[in-house]
Amino acid sequence: MALFLSTFVNRVDKKGRVSVPATFRAALAAQSFAGIIAYRSFTASCIEGCGMDFMERLSDGAQTFDAFSAEQENLSALIFADARQLPWDPEGRIVLPEDILAHAGITESVAFVGKGLTFQIWEPESYKTVEAEIRARALQSRPTLPLRPKGAS
Repeated sequence: MALFLSTFVNRVDKKGRVSVPATFRAALAAQSFAGIIAYRSFTASCIEGCGMDFMERLSDGAQTFDAFSAEQENLSALIFADARQLPWDPEGRIVLPEDILAHAGITESVAFVGKGLTFQIWEPESYKTVEAEIRARALQSRPTLPLRPKGAS
């Protein structure tokens, strides 16, 4: 399973090409698809990104809903129907489609934000604002994270 860490800011060229951080490419090297899966976030003005393995896990999870139920239909439309397979070129770049760029308000540069098993792609200044809000909420609520014993699922 791929693991995405850190935040990287890269420029977007006029054709919508952007270099995927080398550590993200390395995390995805063993995947069946040589690139990233991206879709418009339905919770924020950013792009959700992951590898094919995570999409397969999402698909498995969607099967827990009744076939043709509103929940299953909504998730299918919001995630799977919107998802794009974006292969990288020999230089490690992907082309971000215009509608995805517009959704995230991206014009000149992007912030690749590691989220563990997934990552997000933000307009850098927008992410700075969101990150400050997240940190302020965390200072107030002091969240905890239970650690499972190694090998436990």
